[in-house]
Amino acid sequence: MKQWKIKEEITAGNLLDRLLFQRGFKTKEEAEKFLRVDYEKDIHDPFLMKGMTEAVAKILREIELGEKIVIWSDYDADGIPGAVVLHDFFKKIGYKNFENYIPHRSNEGFGLNLEAVEELSKAGAKLLITIDCGMADVEEVARAKERDIDVIITDHHEPNGEIPSALAILNPKQKDCRYPDKNLCGAGVAFKLVQALLTQMRRQPTTKNQQFPTEGWEKWLLDMVGIATLSDMVPLVGENRALAHYGLLVLRKSPRLGLQQLLRRLKINQRFLTEDDVGFMITPRLNAASRMGQPLDAFKLLVVADEVEASRLATHLDKINQERKGVVAAITKEVRKIMLARPSERRVIVIGNPDWRPALLGLVANVLKEEHGKPVFLWGRDDNAILKGSCRSDGVNVMELMTEAREVFVEFGGHSLSGGFTVIEEKIHILEEELDRAFGRLSPQAVAAGGEFLADAALALDEVDTDTYGLVEKLAPFGVGNPKPIFLLKNVSPKVVRQFGKEGNHLEIVFENSVGEAIKAIGFFQTTESFSQPVRVGKSLNLAATLEKSYFRQPPEIRLRLVDIF
Repeated sequence: MKQWKIKEEITAGNLLDRLLFQRGFKTKEEAEKFLRVDYEKDIHDPFLMKGMTEAVAKILREIELGEKIVIWSDYDADGIPGAVVLHDFFKKIGYKNFENYIPHRSNEGFGLNLEAVEELSKAGAKLLITIDCGMADVEEVARAKERDIDVIITDHHEPNGEIPSALAILNPKQKDCRYPDKNLCGAGVAFKLVQALLTQMRRQPTTKNQQFPTEGWEKWLLDMVGIATLSDMVPLVGENRALAHYGLLVLRKSPRLGLQQLLRRLKINQRFLTEDDVGFMITPRLNAASRMGQPLDAFKLLVVADEVEASRLATHLDKINQERKGVVAAITKEVRKIMLARPSERRVIVIGNPDWRPALLGLVANVLKEEHGKPVFLWGRDDNAILKGSCRSDGVNVMELMTEAREVFVEFGGHSLSGGFTVIEEKIHILEEELDRAFGRLSPQAVAAGGEFLADAALALDEVDTDTYGLVEKLAPFGVGNPKPIFLLKNVSPKVVRQFGKEGNHLEIVFENSVGEAIKAIGFFQTTESFSQPVRVGKSLNLAATLEKSYFRQPPEIRLRLVDIF
């Protein structure tokens, strides 16, 4: 059974003061800076980023010459919104000689590839701008140069080995980059490029083939940056907090037809859209395009200008996302069956099947990581008969883990808690053993997982109300680096317990406060037996839960979202 405790018992101040203290804000000045998100103060000068001056000069030069520009983006919910950011910029200034290229996930894989570079060369491309990829593409960038194509890389992934010989690299994580915030997502870096381009164009309005957007027009692009920042699990602190905050504000009034149609289909009120709506509803449907079909469909949804086509694309993405859920559930079931038949004491879970679709394995690994508290590596075979996989971790640094076991990989990449890899076929049978050995060689810092279960504060049922929610909401948007506060509610007895949803796979528990008002607690994809303590009417329970406002019915209701019952 999980042992929950409050991080640090604090009695002074109101709830908001205590929550801020728990997040490390020890002074009034620090707390106010965090609470008062300010676009002008929190968004940094894009020209502080290494390579920005060269990138801007090159792009503006190509625009003057009317050369063909290709925007090459990753196929996920960071790369695709990032591609939209640059697409919208070129459209806005009236430049027409550009195209967006998004590789097929299964056929082409992540990043640039030689075959596509050759095709773009034949099509007359003179400048290639990457979004959310490129840092590992040494050979592909060299080939582009041979074909007289200049390359500008915009990326945010950790440099890993040799750096491509691109004309310019925009990546706050690269060596000698003095940009203040190292944690931007891929679309965030693309937005900095557009900021810089518009700044330079306004300083020296001499470029041909362009119209001048009004001052501040680029803020309308923050809907895309907001989706990407929330989707790519980057820390929501510093500039990312501002990008997510203003991104949500723009999303709530975004004029994008495809987005509006998708929200309508999902029964989400655009005016009250939250980070949860982005993370749990929008992002999976954008990612479903590459996992189950063509990534270009997600891109088209975000740029479409026709109402009928917008509706068709929204319906299509929702449909293939439902199909994706079914396939993921089937693979998850199969993995659990394998684990039951083959118990292992190893510190890393490694399972594969050539019949599994690699594009879906990150989702399965995420489920298993939560269940077992270990790094999870799952592999399958792609359309080109290559063994590829995904890994997830709840604390162990998988990039360091894969680096320690590099001999078994063709290539690998990602972030500290998630990644992708390609395995040498002859070594697939020793992958588990090598990763387990590598685990033993990791530094204590790389292995430091969040094993303790810590809540932010105690809460009584009488405090589950709009006033408390109003205080909690001041800390939003929530995500990595700024998680939702978890509250402990002790010795509460359910009055009603029921399953709901089409398949009855969601749990609702109703409590009563001291004046007899109903207080609901919701657990999606949970049952009365999902926790260490079974849930029964009248049986006293302890809850760990977050606070949320549901707009599903009118008027909106404040309710608890279950984290654990113990």
